[in-house]
Amino acid sequence: MDDNKKDIQPILSVQNLSMHFTTKKRGVVSKVKAVDDVSFDVFPGETFGLVGESGCGKTTTGRSIIRLYNPTDGKVEFKGRDITGKMNKDLRSYITDNISMIFQDPIASLNPRMTVQEIVGEGLKIRGFNDEAQRQKMIIDMLIHVGLQAEHATRYPHEFSGGQRQRIGIARSLIIKPQMVIADEPVSALDVSVQAQVINLLNGLKEEMGLTILFIAHNLSVVKYFSDRIGVMYYGKLVELADSEELFAHPIHPYTKALLSAIPQPDPKSERRRKRIHYDPDSHDYDTDNHPQYFEIAKGHSIYCSEKEFEQYKKEYNKEYN
Repeated sequence: MDDNKKDIQPILSVQNLSMHFTTKKRGVVSKVKAVDDVSFDVFPGETFGLVGESGCGKTTTGRSIIRLYNPTDGKVEFKGRDITGKMNKDLRSYITDNISMIFQDPIASLNPRMTVQEIVGEGLKIRGFNDEAQRQKMIIDMLIHVGLQAEHATRYPHEFSGGQRQRIGIARSLIIKPQMVIADEPVSALDVSVQAQVINLLNGLKEEMGLTILFIAHNLSVVKYFSDRIGVMYYGKLVELADSEELFAHPIHPYTKALLSAIPQPDPKSERRRKRIHYDPDSHDYDTDNHPQYFEIAKGHSIYCSEKEFEQYKKEYNKEYN
């Protein structure tokens, strides 16, 4: 964290969040720790990137924050208020008024039987915007804001391309003027050229509307461009957390290094010579005397590892980067 954030209170504080699911296969009951004791803060106006491979728990983290799932354990505070308590009308209203979500699949997340104006305006209707003319104006203004046109309002989702559908999803998310948006892999289902357009749109809307964004993705290149700070997840654990530039310049955890080594280089010659890093989770020798915890190796840069590993990482960090 940089110095000018010292006295700023986080808008979102995730504290020891866990989300466990019970599964039953062939009569055997087992527990899946989709999110396991995850903690991080998100500050007003920043974009916090949460990255990792498919199945690592990043989407479950986002859904648990917004209470699409009820967390197994831990605490989430938004602007100082605990939003993991017993769900009631007041708490549900507080969450939905302040936090919205952009979903990964722009096809599955839109009701095919509703027109665009019904989809985008649904949140306004729920919140009591009963003036039809005012609601219609807000819908049209928001559609234009996200790069669509007024005549698109009466059409249905199947009449649009993937990129246009995601713009509809963004319009639906932002029309209630939330303070924070959880963007769950909003570009992963889109063509590469369209991805850049949607990312630039989100960037512009963030600055214009003063949004705070939790950006969930598996594409590190996208996250580097878009995020101020990045948390790396692996099998339900947050294994490394740092500013975007620091993480890319000085990766420490072997899983982070493996992810970064998978990013293709633009130069074909160097790409052919480059060695991929393979991460072996069994390489960690954890036991009761050598258990993992969070250590800060540099200001705002923390790693999940054992004390023995941390001493080794410190030596490598000081030798390579100082």
